[in-house]
Amino acid sequence: MRSRDRYQRGGLRNTGEYAMRNETLTARIGLDDTDHPEFGCTTYSFDELIGCLREIDGLIVKERRLVRLWPYASRRTRGNGALSAVVKIPMDRKTALLEVCKTWFDGIRTEISNYPKTKNNPSPALVISFEMPPEEWYWEAVRGEVCLQTRYNAVADSGAFILTHEDLWGIIGASAAISWTPPVDHTWELIGWRLKDKIGTERKISRESIHEMSELFPETFMNRDPTSDKAIISPRTPCPVLYGIRGASKTAVEDANSWIQDVDENETCSKWASHMTNQLSDDHLAGVGNGTVISKPEVIKGAHAIVKVITGNKSEDLVAFSEGGPVNKLLRQLVPGDMISWMGLSSPDGAIHLERLKLVSASPRNLSRPECCGNSMRSKGTGQPLQCDKCKARAEKLWIYDEWSPMGLNLVDGWSQPAPSNRRHLSKPLEHGIPL
Repeated sequence: MRSRDRYQRGGLRNTGEYAMRNETLTARIGLDDTDHPEFGCTTYSFDELIGCLREIDGLIVKERRLVRLWPYASRRTRGNGALSAVVKIPMDRKTALLEVCKTWFDGIRTEISNYPKTKNNPSPALVISFEMPPEEWYWEAVRGEVCLQTRYNAVADSGAFILTHEDLWGIIGASAAISWTPPVDHTWELIGWRLKDKIGTERKISRESIHEMSELFPETFMNRDPTSDKAIISPRTPCPVLYGIRGASKTAVEDANSWIQDVDENETCSKWASHMTNQLSDDHLAGVGNGTVISKPEVIKGAHAIVKVITGNKSEDLVAFSEGGPVNKLLRQLVPGDMISWMGLSSPDGAIHLERLKLVSASPRNLSRPECCGNSMRSKGTGQPLQCDKCKARAEKLWIYDEWSPMGLNLVDGWSQPAPSNRRHLSKPLEHGIPL
């Protein structure tokens, strides 16, 4: 009898309450749009939130994710990335989780209100869902423009908890981040953040150490641009990020981070975190296009080039920007009749902005008649064969030409791509798989 009394006075009134304390909930938490051109970074903000959440008794952070979204979004943020985390919490800590999120969000909203006004001021949103969100939230945001009000209504109707700035914009990226399901071959990015007194100063990461890191840790990638010997792991903006190390596994990026932090001349990061990412996935592209060139390339201001093609039963304008390097050079060498394949984005202006280009079959170039006695044979009229003016030998009327292939390009199975420093985060390097 006394044993039962102690059990009741201890606060566990019944087996249902005891079970609730031992059951767990899965929460998906997404954040976007705390960036300002001169201050802050959504990755840094999200890491601060994660630090607050870790104070909740029993909470476990299972995964952290970073997703890049449609490059032409009208309200894209710097880097066009959104963050999310999958956390496990005891059932009875749900209210605590929401309270921590609200307190933190009120703080970040106040902080942002003091930033200098810009054309696109930060418009943060935090979305917390205890159910699996529909995956189309991600696919709609990575492949096209999303209607803000439509997305807000969908998230609200799903029962998710929403904390947002009055402009609402961040809800698109936040909802996309929690709805992305990482495939088996997803990539990783380890982000290291700067000490507060270093933010805004020149970053100190030696180019030689990045080169050596790439050699020592071959599962990392996009660390440098070998075409220009330029390091590309550090941003050039005054944000808190020191660098981002991309790789095929969590172990690869974390081992590389440990090594690069041990190099004496490199700046020390204050903290770091590894994220599953959709980078190098090509998720923003709908697939390979095929068609026939029907116009000569037109070079416009800025050295960008345009060519018109027929694909299916319609014509398309393909644009290769000068920053595309090999893609731009290949497009300029095309002539009407060439059969090509491409991968690119349908831009808001209706043109396809190329990310990769391949010549499938070249139209004849440098046409000439057969030669005889040191000169080209001549046509003697409609329906007549060719004839040599000197020896009067005759031949079938035809044109001859040498098989042509692109010049001055480093192609991968015929495909061209921009240099690493000019590729989008989402673009899959040809070395990681040839498009089908």
